[in-house]
Amino acid sequence: MAIERGFRFGINFDDAFPRGLVMVGDVAPDNEFQSREDRAANRPVRQRVDEATGKRQWKATVTDLGEEKAKRASFEITFLADVQPVPTTSEVLPGMRPIELEGLTAEPRVGGQGEFKYQTYVFRATGFKAAASAGKSARSSAASDDTSKAA
Repeated sequence: MAIERGFRFGINFDDAFPRGLVMVGDVAPDNEFQSREDRAANRPVRQRVDEATGKRQWKATVTDLGEEKAKRASFEITFLADVQPVPTTSEVLPGMRPIELEGLTAEPRVGGQGEFKYQTYVFRATGFKAAASAGKSARSSAASDDTSKAA
């Protein structure tokens, strides 16, 4: 039995990003490409719709705090929702906020070019977890840092 191409694996947020994620900027609509001719003809911009779920796609840039390679640390995550997801946490620096995702899926892909290929993933989520859980994980990681300093 083979797994079909494009299969999305459900994954727990803490398993995928054990050190957490930081969202940089805001959530924006994931719009389809619009050619110069389309813009000149004043055609409306169309937002992408996910083929598997039928939900509208939104995107945000995030940074994985656990990734050691700088080129792979920041990437875009796709949100699948009828309305624009709103982060539940406050900014820690202008334009940066720690986040936790719910309904997270991972789709394996091959990244890179030529002989420099590597395994990567396309992450999709349905929204943000409540602020209380995000604050709790930030406090627990701070507490674990304190205990490691004390040792």
